[in-house]
Amino acid sequence: MLERRYGDRSNWKRVLKRSYLQTFLNIEEFKGYVTLLNIERVSEPLIVQYKENKVCIVDDGYSWLQHFPSDDHYSLTTMFDTDGAIVQWYIDICRRNGIENGVPWMEDLFLDIIVLPNGDVHLLDIDELEEAMRVGVIDKDLYKLAWDEANRLKI
Repeated sequence: MLERRYGDRSNWKRVLKRSYLQTFLNIEEFKGYVTLLNIERVSEPLIVQYKENKVCIVDDGYSWLQHFPSDDHYSLTTMFDTDGAIVQWYIDICRRNGIENGVPWMEDLFLDIIVLPNGDVHLLDIDELEEAMRVGVIDKDLYKLAWDEANRLKI
């Protein structure tokens, strides 16, 4: 079974205090939900490393703007620091986006694309996708969908 990730991140224990907004857009450029998670206080910062780049993606005062397009197989999260500067774009490849109890979600298909402000692009979690296929969590069609979408989006 694929993991659902919700826009409000309500089960994320690292975030001690938050505020959350969402809206649905139906305009020419975008159709789907857009959410804003303002991370007011965390138990500890979250720092990730991509090769030589260390990037803090969660800390007090950070915010995450997430797009859940209605008819595509990805979800885009733009992560901002306390000054409003973009720290990274995180693209989750997903089976689908939906809504439950008024909160948008996406079904994670393991592959992720990270784009850093300096232009570096990183494809992550290939091993997780391969393992999911090997043990039967996903079938050949979902495996192909993940790669097709990643290749379509990756620059």
